[in-house]
Amino acid sequence: MTSRITSGRVHDHRSGWAFLCRAVRRPHLFGSPAPSGRLLAAQLASLLPDSGTPTVVELGAGTGALTARIHERLPAGSRLLAIELDEVLAAHLAARLPGVDVRQGDAERLPALLSEAGIARAEAVVTSLPWTLLPGHRRDAVLDAIAAALTPEGMATAVLTRTALPTRARELRRACAARCAEVETMPVVWRNLPPAVLVVARRPRPTAVHQPDARAS
Repeated sequence: MTSRITSGRVHDHRSGWAFLCRAVRRPHLFGSPAPSGRLLAAQLASLLPDSGTPTVVELGAGTGALTARIHERLPAGSRLLAIELDEVLAAHLAARLPGVDVRQGDAERLPALLSEAGIARAEAVVTSLPWTLLPGHRRDAVLDAIAAALTPEGMATAVLTRTALPTRARELRRACAARCAEVETMPVVWRNLPPAVLVVARRPRPTAVHQPDARAS
Protein backbone atom coordinates (compact mmCIF):
# COMPACT_ATOMS: atom_id res chain seq x y z
CA MET A 1 0.00 0.00 0.00
CA THR A 2 1.27 3.45 -0.86
CA SER A 3 -0.07 6.94 -0.59
CA ARG A 4 0.90 10.36 -1.79
CA ILE A 5 1.71 12.71 1.07
CA THR A 6 0.40 16.24 0.75
CA SER A 7 1.94 19.18 2.51
CA GLY A 8 0.38 20.53 5.66
CA ARG A 9 1.19 21.69 9.16
CA VAL A 10 3.41 19.50 11.29
CA HIS A 11 4.97 20.13 14.66
CA ASP A 12 7.93 22.45 14.39
CA HIS A 13 10.65 19.89 15.04
CA ARG A 14 14.06 20.24 13.51
CA SER A 15 14.77 17.62 10.86
CA GLY A 16 17.66 16.08 12.76
CA TRP A 17 15.55 15.69 15.89
CA ALA A 18 12.69 14.12 13.93
CA PHE A 19 15.12 11.68 12.33
CA LEU A 20 16.69 10.72 15.66
CA CYS A 21 13.31 10.14 17.30
CA ARG A 22 12.25 7.75 14.56
CA ALA A 23 15.66 6.02 14.50
CA VAL A 24 15.38 5.31 18.24
CA ARG A 25 11.87 3.91 17.81
CA ARG A 26 12.68 1.83 14.72
CA PRO A 27 16.45 1.19 14.71
CA HIS A 28 16.22 -1.74 12.26
CA LEU A 29 15.09 0.70 9.54
CA PHE A 30 17.93 3.23 9.93
CA GLY A 31 21.57 2.72 8.98
CA SER A 32 22.84 5.92 10.60
CA PRO A 33 22.09 7.88 13.80
CA ALA A 34 21.89 11.14 11.84
CA PRO A 35 20.75 12.37 8.42
CA SER A 36 23.33 12.65 5.63
CA GLY A 37 25.48 15.79 5.86
CA ARG A 38 25.80 18.64 3.38
CA LEU A 39 29.08 17.46 1.84
CA LEU A 40 27.72 14.00 1.15
CA ALA A 41 24.53 15.51 -0.27
CA ALA A 42 26.59 17.78 -2.53
CA GLN A 43 28.70 14.85 -3.78
CA LEU A 44 25.59 12.86 -4.60
CA ALA A 45 23.83 15.77 -6.29
CA SER A 46 26.88 16.40 -8.50
CA LEU A 47 26.34 12.97 -10.09
CA LEU A 48 22.82 13.80 -11.24
CA PRO A 49 21.84 15.32 -14.60
CA ASP A 50 21.84 19.12 -14.71
CA SER A 51 20.24 19.42 -18.16
CA GLY A 52 17.20 18.00 -19.91
CA THR A 53 14.16 16.86 -17.96
CA PRO A 54 15.25 13.76 -16.04
CA THR A 55 13.19 11.81 -13.55
CA VAL A 56 14.98 11.10 -10.26
CA VAL A 57 13.70 8.87 -7.47
CA GLU A 58 14.94 8.93 -3.89
CA LEU A 59 14.35 5.83 -1.77
CA GLY A 60 14.48 6.27 1.99
CA ALA A 61 14.16 10.04 1.78
CA GLY A 62 13.83 10.47 5.55
CA THR A 63 13.57 14.13 6.56
CA GLY A 64 15.05 15.35 3.27
CA ALA A 65 18.77 15.79 3.97
CA LEU A 66 19.51 14.63 0.42
CA THR A 67 16.16 15.58 -1.09
CA ALA A 68 16.63 19.33 -0.74
CA ARG A 69 20.03 19.30 -2.45
CA ILE A 70 18.76 17.02 -5.23
CA HIS A 71 15.80 19.32 -5.80
CA GLU A 72 18.12 22.32 -6.12
CA ARG A 73 20.34 20.48 -8.60
CA LEU A 74 17.70 19.32 -11.07
CA PRO A 75 16.80 21.58 -13.99
CA ALA A 76 13.35 23.02 -14.59
CA GLY A 77 10.92 20.46 -15.95
CA SER A 78 12.54 17.56 -14.09
CA ARG A 79 10.62 15.31 -11.76
CA LEU A 80 11.69 14.24 -8.28
CA LEU A 81 9.83 11.45 -6.51
CA ALA A 82 10.75 10.98 -2.84
CA ILE A 83 9.68 7.67 -1.30
CA GLU A 84 9.79 7.02 2.44
CA LEU A 85 8.46 3.99 4.32
CA ASP A 86 8.08 5.71 7.71
CA GLU A 87 4.80 7.61 7.80
CA VAL A 88 5.99 10.26 10.28
CA LEU A 89 9.10 11.12 8.28
CA ALA A 90 7.12 11.15 5.03
CA ALA A 91 4.69 13.70 6.50
CA HIS A 92 7.59 15.78 7.85
CA LEU A 93 9.28 15.79 4.44
CA ALA A 94 6.11 16.75 2.56
CA ALA A 95 5.61 19.71 4.89
CA ARG A 96 9.25 20.77 4.62
CA LEU A 97 9.48 20.50 0.80
CA PRO A 98 6.01 21.07 -0.65
CA GLY A 99 7.43 21.21 -4.19
CA VAL A 100 8.53 17.57 -4.07
CA ASP A 101 6.26 14.62 -4.85
CA VAL A 102 6.51 12.67 -1.58
CA ARG A 103 4.98 9.20 -1.32
CA GLN A 104 4.86 6.71 1.50
CA GLY A 105 5.72 3.23 0.31
CA ASP A 106 8.07 0.25 0.26
CA ALA A 107 11.20 0.33 -1.93
CA GLU A 108 10.52 -3.23 -3.11
CA ARG A 109 7.45 -1.86 -4.90
CA LEU A 110 9.38 0.75 -6.84
CA PRO A 111 8.13 -0.15 -10.36
CA ALA A 112 4.54 -0.11 -9.08
CA LEU A 113 5.11 3.20 -7.29
CA LEU A 114 6.45 4.71 -10.50
CA SER A 115 3.44 3.43 -12.42
CA GLU A 116 1.08 4.96 -9.86
CA ALA A 117 2.90 8.28 -10.32
CA GLY A 118 2.62 8.07 -14.11
CA ILE A 119 6.33 7.41 -14.59
CA ALA A 120 7.70 4.73 -16.94
CA ARG A 121 11.41 4.73 -16.00
CA ALA A 122 13.80 6.92 -14.03
CA GLU A 123 17.18 8.26 -15.10
CA ALA A 124 18.48 7.98 -11.54
CA VAL A 125 17.55 6.28 -8.28
CA VAL A 126 19.33 7.50 -5.16
CA THR A 127 19.01 5.73 -1.84
CA SER A 128 19.68 6.23 1.85
CA LEU A 129 18.46 2.78 2.81
CA PRO A 130 20.23 0.85 5.60
CA TRP A 131 21.75 -1.54 3.06
CA THR A 132 24.05 -3.45 5.39
CA LEU A 133 21.23 -4.05 7.87
CA LEU A 134 18.93 -5.64 5.30
CA PRO A 135 18.69 -9.43 5.04
CA GLY A 136 20.12 -10.71 1.77
CA HIS A 137 16.74 -11.56 0.23
CA ARG A 138 15.36 -8.12 1.08
CA ARG A 139 18.45 -6.35 -0.31
CA ASP A 140 18.23 -8.36 -3.53
CA ALA A 141 14.53 -7.64 -3.95
CA VAL A 142 15.12 -3.89 -3.62
CA LEU A 143 18.07 -3.97 -6.04
CA ASP A 144 15.97 -5.90 -8.56
CA ALA A 145 13.23 -3.29 -8.22
CA ILE A 146 15.75 -0.49 -8.80
CA ALA A 147 17.25 -2.19 -11.87
CA ALA A 148 13.77 -2.69 -13.32
CA ALA A 149 12.91 0.98 -12.75
CA LEU A 150 15.96 2.49 -14.45
CA THR A 151 16.39 3.54 -18.06
CA PRO A 152 19.07 1.60 -20.03
CA GLU A 153 21.64 4.33 -19.27
CA GLY A 154 20.31 4.96 -15.78
CA MET A 155 22.25 5.32 -12.54
CA ALA A 156 21.66 4.19 -8.97
CA THR A 157 23.52 5.23 -5.85
CA ALA A 158 23.77 3.78 -2.35
CA VAL A 159 25.14 5.42 0.78
CA LEU A 160 27.44 3.20 2.86
CA THR A 161 28.69 4.39 6.22
CA ARG A 162 32.24 3.56 7.28
CA THR A 163 30.78 1.83 10.34
CA ALA A 164 29.23 -0.85 8.11
CA LEU A 165 30.59 -4.39 8.39
CA PRO A 166 33.18 -4.88 5.59
CA THR A 167 31.67 -8.20 4.52
CA ARG A 168 28.22 -6.64 4.15
CA ALA A 169 29.70 -3.75 2.15
CA ARG A 170 31.44 -6.19 -0.21
CA GLU A 171 28.23 -8.17 -0.60
CA LEU A 172 26.37 -5.02 -1.59
CA ARG A 173 28.97 -4.14 -4.22
CA ARG A 174 28.82 -7.68 -5.64
CA ALA A 175 25.04 -7.51 -5.75
CA CYS A 176 25.21 -4.17 -7.58
CA ALA A 177 27.75 -5.55 -10.08
CA ALA A 178 25.42 -8.47 -10.83
CA ARG A 179 22.75 -6.00 -11.90
CA CYS A 180 24.69 -3.12 -13.47
CA ALA A 181 27.49 -3.00 -16.03
CA GLU A 182 29.52 -0.40 -14.14
CA VAL A 183 30.03 0.00 -10.39
CA GLU A 184 32.36 2.43 -8.65
CA THR A 185 32.93 3.71 -5.13
CA MET A 186 33.35 7.44 -4.65
CA PRO A 187 35.91 8.99 -2.26
CA VAL A 188 35.06 8.83 1.44
CA VAL A 189 33.26 11.86 2.83
CA TRP A 190 35.02 12.06 6.18
CA ARG A 191 33.10 15.14 7.32
CA ASN A 192 29.86 13.21 7.56
CA LEU A 193 28.35 11.68 10.70
CA PRO A 194 29.38 8.90 10.44
CA PRO A 195 31.88 9.09 7.52
CA ALA A 196 30.33 7.59 4.40
CA VAL A 197 30.94 6.62 0.79
CA LEU A 198 28.68 6.50 -2.25
CA VAL A 199 28.47 3.33 -4.32
CA VAL A 200 27.43 4.26 -7.86
CA ALA A 201 26.01 1.69 -10.29
CA ARG A 202 25.29 2.53 -13.92
CA ARG A 203 23.64 0.86 -16.93
CA PRO A 204 21.41 -1.92 -15.52
CA ARG A 205 21.75 -5.33 -17.13
CA PRO A 206 18.36 -6.00 -18.75
CA THR A 207 18.49 -9.82 -18.84
CA ALA A 208 20.41 -10.72 -15.71
CA VAL A 209 18.94 -13.48 -13.55
CA HIS A 210 19.82 -12.94 -9.92
CA GLN A 211 20.25 -15.74 -7.43
CA PRO A 212 20.14 -15.12 -3.67
CA ASP A 213 23.57 -14.76 -2.08
CA ALA A 214 23.81 -17.51 0.51
CA ARG A 215 26.52 -15.54 2.31
CA ALA A 216 24.11 -12.66 3.04
CA SER A 217 21.43 -14.09 5.29
